[in-house]
Amino acid sequence: MAPQHQPIVIPKEKAVFRMDGNGIWHNEHGRIEHPKIITYFNRSIQKDDQGYFLSQMIDDGKKEKVYFPYEETAVFAVDIRPTDGLTLILNTGARHILDPTTLFIRNDNLYLETPNHLIKFNQKALAKMARYLDDTDQGLAVNLGGTVTPIPER
Repeated sequence: MAPQHQPIVIPKEKAVFRMDGNGIWHNEHGRIEHPKIITYFNRSIQKDDQGYFLSQMIDDGKKEKVYFPYEETAVFAVDIRPTDGLTLILNTGARHILDPTTLFIRNDNLYLETPNHLIKFNQKALAKMARYLDDTDQGLAVNLGGTVTPIPER
């Protein structure tokens, strides 16, 4: 049996990258542009009681956890797929079936809250979501198959 190694933990204060409030990765030189690096970072996002971190295996099977700075959340809805309702595609690669009662608006941004994550809609997902949004007397609402659910402001 292989020996168990303690993970190498890098605190967010020492991380050389960060995620901004729109889900964009940056390093000391500015915005990270390389699509494969962005995808790798997004797919590596995990969360524990200390916050979000990137996880990877490094030399000799050691696990590295790099906590990184982020604004509000590190999980974003980046696309929407119509299914029996709507399925959100997250930047992590995970899929999430939308429960419209979990949506809310804050500072002109659309979010939803799950037991594990606060999920913010990026511009692409928000643009696709627009066809399902209605402006009502009570404010913005989501209309899925004729069922209209108000979206509260927080």
